[in-house]
This record gives sequence, C-alpha cells and structure tokens, in this order.
Amino acid sequence: MRRTFTNIAAGLLAAASAVSAGPAVARGATEPASKAAAVRNVVLVHGAFADGSGWRGVYNDLTERGYRVTVVQNPLTSLADDVAATRRALDRQDGPAILVGHSWGGTVITEAGEHHLVAGLVYVAALSPDAGETTSQQYDGYTTPPEFVIETAADGFGYIKPDRFKVGFAGDANNADAAFLRDSQVPIRMSAFGEKLTSAAWRSRPSWAVIPTDDKAFDQRMLDAMANRIGARVTKVKASHAVFLTQHEIVADVIDAAARGAFATTPSR
Repeated sequence: MRRTFTNIAAGLLAAASAVSAGPAVARGATEPASKAAAVRNVVLVHGAFADGSGWRGVYNDLTERGYRVTVVQNPLTSLADDVAATRRALDRQDGPAILVGHSWGGTVITEAGEHHLVAGLVYVAALSPDAGETTSQQYDGYTTPPEFVIETAADGFGYIKPDRFKVGFAGDANNADAAFLRDSQVPIRMSAFGEKLTSAAWRSRPSWAVIPTDDKAFDQRMLDAMANRIGARVTKVKASHAVFLTQHEIVADVIDAAARGAFATTPSR
C-alpha cells in the first residue's frame, strides 16, 4: 500500500509541476492556495436530499484562500450516475485535487476517488464503504436516530419527511436556511444504497473526516467506526448533519489542511 501511494503521489506531484511550469492563467486575481501546497483544486460532492447550493459557504471560504473549487451536481439516480458526474468534474481539473463528499457523497468519492488527479479525500459526515460493500451495509449493527425519517414514494425515490427535516437534518441551522434546504431537497433513488462499490479510494489516498457530534442522520458510533476504519484524520465539531452549511469555516479549514498535507501523508489503510 505504501508503494502504491508513493507512485500515486509522484504522479500527482509531476502533474502539479507541469501545471505550475505552464503559462500563467488568470483566476480572478487570486494567488495560489499556498506556496507550500501542491494541491490547488477542490471538488465538492453533495449527498442525498440536497444539492450543491449547500456548499456555498465552503466555496466562498476556499475561493477566498485562492483555491479553484468545483461543485458537482449529482443526479442521485444511482451510484454509477453520481460517480460519472463526479468523474466529469475531475476530468476538468488542471492539476491534483482534494475530493470532498458529504453523507451519501462519501460513497461517491470513495468510488470516484481512484481518478488519477485525486490527491486526498475529505469525508464530511459521510459514508465510506469498502470495495464489494454497499452503502446499506454500513448501517448494520447501528441505530439511526428517530429524528431522521425518510419517506419513499411509489417510484422508489426517497425524501426526508418535511416536518422532520430541521430536527433530523439541520438542527443547528436557522429556520430560514432549514426551510430552504427542506424545500429544495433532491430525492435519491433508494436502490442506490444497495449498489456495491468496485473500489475504495481511501485505501490508496490519505483521508480526513469531519464528524458532527449532533448528527441525527447517523448513529455517532457509526461515524466514528467508519472514520477509524479508513484511518482518517478526524475533526469533531458540535453541529448537525448540515455541518457543511452551519460550520462551513471549520469544514473549509479541514479541506485546506488536506490540500496542504496530501503529499506528506501516507494512507493508514
């Protein structure tokens, strides 16, 4: 595993050098993220029952630091479709990238993260199955808090029950933000949770995890166990499942740390 990571890191550093040696490209008069950081690109992947607009605070924080940020809009129709959308975004990067996923987006980045430009992974209140596993299997042995209630329609797509949305998904958001998230939620085809992964990028890339301690979408023990299994560097924060919105500064700090440390960190698994 160490040799595999060394080869990946060497290739990514070569890509970063090739980009920095090429013609200067204007990026809104911003400076590179850090003189010490080879990674300047960040790709954000939203989870189920949401869309990319929730990343706005993280996007603003990172672009102000000079990062080039891409927000993926997952169709939430299948794992394969969401991975394809993420890979399209990665194909457009001009060098190494940190790939970030929230909730279901963690499953997506785990599969899509084998892309040759991915230098590191950040799991934000996120799932992290292994190759050959399904997302549903991650819940085995754990109890989802009763506040989080999904309603599945006749066509197989699931929504968070509207009158449970704030308490189950965004308990620390203000009422206006919680209402917007509730009314703009994107349903997911529930069968996606039963699709097996074919690869697990956390086995060959370093990982970071943000764990909100007031998350009502997951059993806290489940979040801890997943982060421990993938060897993630963990940041815990008092927040709801909507930590990407309500604590966007902390999430951005973790992504920044991942970008600065991706090439100096060997995966623990």
